[in-house]
Amino acid sequence: MPSKQTSLRGMILAARIAALALVTATVLGPPTTAEAQAPPAGVQIAGALQAAPVMERDDATVFGFLDDGSMTTLRDGGGSLICLADDPNRDGWDVACYHESLDPFMARGRELRAQGVTDSGELAQRRWAEADAGTLAMPEEPAMLYVLTGDGFDPESNSVSNSFLRWVVYTPWATTQSTGLPEQPTAPGAPWLMFPGTAGAHIMITPPPSGAGN
Repeated sequence: MPSKQTSLRGMILAARIAALALVTATVLGPPTTAEAQAPPAGVQIAGALQAAPVMERDDATVFGFLDDGSMTTLRDGGGSLICLADDPNRDGWDVACYHESLDPFMARGRELRAQGVTDSGELAQRRWAEADAGTLAMPEEPAMLYVLTGDGFDPESNSVSNSFLRWVVYTPWATTQSTGLPEQPTAPGAPWLMFPGTAGAHIMITPPPSGAGN
């Protein structure tokens, strides 16, 4: 019979894998197998910007999708955030915005996915190894990623139904010793450090679902 400590480690590992898979799917997107008609550029831009802080939206760069499923730059911005529109070829609705210093890391992930690498763990390990080797640039300072999911975006009201926003702060090679953060959440919504000591180390901040604990 597994010990309580072994069971706890298994639960923590499962939580980390689930969190990685969710962030990876949102930011990188799975390979598309169908070609749905992409919404107009203006709708994609407005939807993608919902993930950004209000004061950052006017100057954010936005990447979106063409009808053939390929990504394109929908808007060049002069700010520090890059936002990704919802992929119309994927179930659900989710968008993300990240600091420009993370773009080499995110772009490499999209490149690997396009080459057929779909496993979240392999995507992470490949990029971490490249960062360790100095061939993949990583942020020199903490860099923000915003991930927003929901049931859908209404361009008429410029709102997301049943929206849920999570915050991720990339701190490459950070450890529990260098940050004082635990390796798992200590309370609902509490920050914790995922993948400490790796190039992909990041602080996860996931608020509890609305109504949790009631």
